[in-house]
Amino acid sequence: MDYKSNDKSGGTGTKPVNKKNVPWGRAWIELDGAALRYNVSVLEALLPDTCELMPAVKAEAYGHGAVLISKELNQLGIYSFCVATVAEGVELRRNKIKGEILILGYTYPEDFYLLHQYQLIQTVMDYEYAQTLNDYGKKLKVHIAVDTGMHRIGERCENIDEILDMFEMENLIIEGMFTHLSADDVMEPRDIEFTRSQIRNFYKVVDKLEAEGYPRPRLHLQSSYGMLNYPEVAESYARVGIALYGVLSTQKDTENCKLPLKPVLSLKTRVTTVRTVYPGEAVGYGMQYQVEEEKRIASLAIGYADGLPRSLSNGAGEVLICGCRAPIIGRVCMDQTIVDVTQIPEVTAGDIAVLIGTSGEEEISAADVAEQAGTITNEILSRMGSRLERIWI
Repeated sequence: MDYKSNDKSGGTGTKPVNKKNVPWGRAWIELDGAALRYNVSVLEALLPDTCELMPAVKAEAYGHGAVLISKELNQLGIYSFCVATVAEGVELRRNKIKGEILILGYTYPEDFYLLHQYQLIQTVMDYEYAQTLNDYGKKLKVHIAVDTGMHRIGERCENIDEILDMFEMENLIIEGMFTHLSADDVMEPRDIEFTRSQIRNFYKVVDKLEAEGYPRPRLHLQSSYGMLNYPEVAESYARVGIALYGVLSTQKDTENCKLPLKPVLSLKTRVTTVRTVYPGEAVGYGMQYQVEEEKRIASLAIGYADGLPRSLSNGAGEVLICGCRAPIIGRVCMDQTIVDVTQIPEVTAGDIAVLIGTSGEEEISAADVAEQAGTITNEILSRMGSRLERIWI
């Protein structure tokens, strides 16, 4: 079965949206298809003709929706993807995603049949895992992970004999080999030297393979930051992740990025009620927010079960309503959040509140939310819950 096709007639499986067809759900994600296509063109321009994008669509494509994003990328001519789990790979196949799908994480041996059935590519975690894959008894496509210093997965680069032995295993179809550069996001001398040592160690393995007469597999070292900071190590694939979605991991990185990337995702919800609270009253769980003067507050139909960090409680975070900023007060709840709209008298039930995106002249980026929550953009996006409807605009 050939999973690669040039057929671009397939739809995205989403609801068409225009200015007169605004979604009226409780909370949702809007995906900007034009921004995604633009980011692809910008990132592809960084790569030599010999290197292609291998988008990371794991964790629901960083919260954007793996099937939706992958279908759009297929239509743009991209046919290589990487995911974290075999279940993620199977979901893509069942939704007719074409091309190569690399499983970056561990697959339990009882699930090896899924690799074969859905023509998925498995990462070789180490030498012992290679033996387990080989013992399955059926031909499996694999990429060998080489540990050059991150010490997360991969056979150690010093164990070249074990890596050579993998090429002798009769049931492993070795199509690729890769490593992960663990400090490529920081351009300080210590981090640069460590990254360069990882690159050297990886190519020592490659050189040894070629010296022993083994064919050179497809190689990949770059993720998003590798593409930005180490363009010279572009090989067969670039495992672009967070940058594909128009942001980088931190506010500082996003601001300093020289590429004109555009955010793909906006997060929105509805105002459900507006009410007045009076001096001495408390708002939300645990009476943590005490009202000292009369205030007008609004409840929003979104909470931490949707991925809104609980750490944004009690003024740490804010939302946009009617083009104005409204601070979060009280604790973020599982399904609801309360904000202070005293300074926005026009707010009524049914209004749209923006948690990530723009409203009027104001903007809250995913990097802003990450900074407020004390984490990185990757976590904020990938934690967004499945009950958030994803809609192309």
